[in-house]
Amino acid sequence: MIGVDVTDQQVDVLAIGAGPANLALAVAIEESGVDGLAENTLVLEQYPDAKWQRNLLLPWARSQVSFLKDLVTLRNPRSRFSFLSFLHERGKLDEFVNLGTFNPYRWELSEYMQWVAESLERVRVRYDARVERIEHRRGPDGEIEGWTVSLSSGDVVRCRDLVVGTGRDARVPDVFADLPKNVVIHSTQYCSRITEVPADQPARVVVVGGAQSAAEMFMAVHQDLPLSEPTLVLRSIGLRNYQTSKFVNELFYPSFVDEFYDASADTRARILDEMHLTNYAGLAPPFLDELYSMLYQQRMLGRQRSTVRSMTEVVAARTEGDDVVLDLLDHRSGTVERLRCDLVLLGTGYDPRMPRMVRDLAERAGLPEISVSRRYRVDLGDSARGAMYLQGVNEATHGISDSLISVLAHRSQDIVTDLLDRRAVAGAVSG
Repeated sequence: MIGVDVTDQQVDVLAIGAGPANLALAVAIEESGVDGLAENTLVLEQYPDAKWQRNLLLPWARSQVSFLKDLVTLRNPRSRFSFLSFLHERGKLDEFVNLGTFNPYRWELSEYMQWVAESLERVRVRYDARVERIEHRRGPDGEIEGWTVSLSSGDVVRCRDLVVGTGRDARVPDVFADLPKNVVIHSTQYCSRITEVPADQPARVVVVGGAQSAAEMFMAVHQDLPLSEPTLVLRSIGLRNYQTSKFVNELFYPSFVDEFYDASADTRARILDEMHLTNYAGLAPPFLDELYSMLYQQRMLGRQRSTVRSMTEVVAARTEGDDVVLDLLDHRSGTVERLRCDLVLLGTGYDPRMPRMVRDLAERAGLPEISVSRRYRVDLGDSARGAMYLQGVNEATHGISDSLISVLAHRSQDIVTDLLDRRAVAGAVSG
């Protein structure tokens, strides 16, 4: 790049994404007490700060997970990086205790994660560092010995071990693929892009989806676009609660990961199917009550502004002039109706496949499949000196909790243990 200084940096461990997964790992590395490991670890974040669910940081949205399942407590209850330590340092502990809840507001957890990133003393976090390309490096024997990561700035970071913690790619159903980008907002873009829509003009808004993110956007758009007339379209018979039984929640224990990983493929599939409603296609019960109360007030006061269309599916989408036209299939009657709107909000979740970045990298590295060990390391062959770890995308092998914050503390320890064991073996061989 002409006129710009480009750097070529070498680190031992490079983690992509300063989300909760890699921040938990960074803390575990700092607390490992191993000389040099933390100082040679770098976390890359494409944004100028570290936030959790940055585009659904709605002022009233709460975490569905206890604050005790923060980045460290279940691994090290004495850690200075705990959520309670954050509240204490910020002078907010009394107020939070008085709130009487295990479920903080989402923005509180997001602020906590930024505090953790700022509190790291040896692991470095680099912001505004967007990854453009990752290439594997092979040694003279043909085995993978490390990775070369190119950033959009032109800088290059080389590492031995790579940790990908960017989460899954947003899922945009094919039926919406041809709509202009300016009329479609996925939940991963909501807060950033809803401000682009004029708030002082009427807007016909359709929200698609029946889970937490769709319902949150449906609720939020009433405030963000006060003249809007929102319609929620969902395929199920109605909005429903997450499954919150304490018996079922035992399957979110970190110890259950071992049992799940060792199970047969058929057993894993059955467990995932049984646990679907613990995390997907449902809403947190308190929020579901709030949403129902809002619609109830509209009906009772005769100010019907919002519409919920259950058992309905969008089967086609196109533009006609300034309108977006959706063809809605009513599964009750079998009829198709056209609905005109101005904006489509997608609460359609995430692509269940491995992230595109990982798939592309695996293809270039010649991997026939992406197979992950119990300690989250991709199988690159027994002789590989470099390693790649995947965080948050291993539901098929590690259980439904893998994409949640419930197992972060223990998962980070699993990865650190694997990093250290590999270094001990390499040291023994070289010695």
